[in-house]
Amino acid sequence: MEDVLAPDGRGLKHVAVREYVRSLVTGSAPGSPAPSERGLVHQFGVARLTVRQAMDALVVEGLLERIPGRGTFVARPRRAASRIIGYTEEMSRRGLLAESQTLLARREQAGPGVARALSLTEGDAVIHWRRLRRADGTPMCLEDAYLNEVLLPGFLQSGMPTSLYDALDGRGLRPTWAEDSITADRATPEEATLLEVDEGAPVLRHSRRALAGDKVVEVSRTVYRADRFTLWVQLGHDV
Repeated sequence: MEDVLAPDGRGLKHVAVREYVRSLVTGSAPGSPAPSERGLVHQFGVARLTVRQAMDALVVEGLLERIPGRGTFVARPRRAASRIIGYTEEMSRRGLLAESQTLLARREQAGPGVARALSLTEGDAVIHWRRLRRADGTPMCLEDAYLNEVLLPGFLQSGMPTSLYDALDGRGLRPTWAEDSITADRATPEEATLLEVDEGAPVLRHSRRALAGDKVVEVSRTVYRADRFTLWVQLGHDV
C-alpha cells in the first residue's frame, strides 16, 4: 500500500487511509462496522496515530460514528441543523448594530493546535485575523479566526471583508456545519483592556471549527463579555 502514499509521507498518509476507508463505507447501511484500526495499521504499514487521525476525520464529517464499548460504525444521516450565521447576522437578529475593528491580519505558520483543527500539517500557511467586535458601540467580544490560506488565495490582498461568512460564501466556501464549544473563564489583562472590563471579569470562551462540506474553512476562538452576551441554543426532538 505504500505506493498510494506521498513520497515524503508528511501529513498525507492519513489522507490515503481516510479515502480508502471512505471508499469502503460509502453507500453502506447505517450501523455497518467500519474497518478495524488494527487491520488498517497492518494493511498500510503506518502508525496507529495515523489511522486514528484518518478515522477521526470521517467521524467529524459524519460518515462514521464511534459507539463506546462497541466500535466504529457507518453513521446515520445527520439531522438538519440550523443555518450557521456569523457575528454580524447574529447581532442583527438581536437588534444590535455590529461593528468590527481589525487588530491583526497576517499570514502565519500553523501551530500544532491550529494545524490539527484545520486538518493541516504544522507549519503550513494560515491566515490569522483578529478582530475586536462591538455591538451598539460597546465591546462585545475578541475574536481570533484562522483560515486555510490554500483555500483562500489573495484573501489578505483583497481587503478585509465586513463579513467573513459572506466572503466565504462568495468563494463557494460558506460553512455548512460547525462544531462549537463554550467554557466559562476570567479575562486576562489584555482581554480586559480590549473588552473594557475588569481584569479577571467573567468571560465566555467560544471555540468553533467550521466546515464547508468536508473542507475545514475556519477555526476561531472568541472571548465574549459574560455581562453582555447570552448564548441562545435551539433544541428539539423528532415528531
